Amino acid sequence: MSIPMEVLSPRHQAIADLFDAHMAAEMNGDLEGTMATMDADPHLINMASGTGGVGTAWVRDFYAHDLIGQFFPADVEFILISRTINDERLVDEWVIRFTHDKVITHLLSGVAPTGRRVEVAFVVVVGVQEDKVAYEHVYWDQAGLLAQLGLLDPTGLPIDTTTAARLLAATGKG
Repeated sequence: MSIPMEVLSPRHQAIADLFDAHMAAEMNGDLEGTMATMDADPHLINMASGTGGVGTAWVRDFYAHDLIGQFFPADVEFILISRTINDERLVDEWVIRFTHDKVITHLLSGVAPTGRRVEVAFVVVVGVQEDKVAYEHVYWDQAGLLAQLGLLDPTGLPIDTTTAARLLAATGKG
């Protein structure tokens, strides 16, 4: 007998619910709600841009000045491709589409809005300790993002600007 994939153990469901609440607080601009989902000594590292923070004060500052309120533009579309959960970690694979019509410092520090539409694959690795988010490691294709925005010429470079993200989004699954 096989268990349907949507059935999670109580622990895994609690981890999924925790991260969903964390993301909702970020998207709703709720700094205190976001921080309430995190443990006493969290870290968040955006690997492609080098932004984020280590420790409560730095993470709070990052959220307050670089993420909350500028998470993504209003037309953002999140397509969840896959979610993998064990007792200590959640890994989400996403395709995120948006128009770069506002400053987004956590992705593109120092880059003025270009007005261009982009589509990028992201992977978020979330560590959980004592029912709180202990860390987030966020990965994406920065070269492909910069090329889509017209900030990097992909000519002659092994850079995929949208094909992989579109194919991934079209599958709708991992």
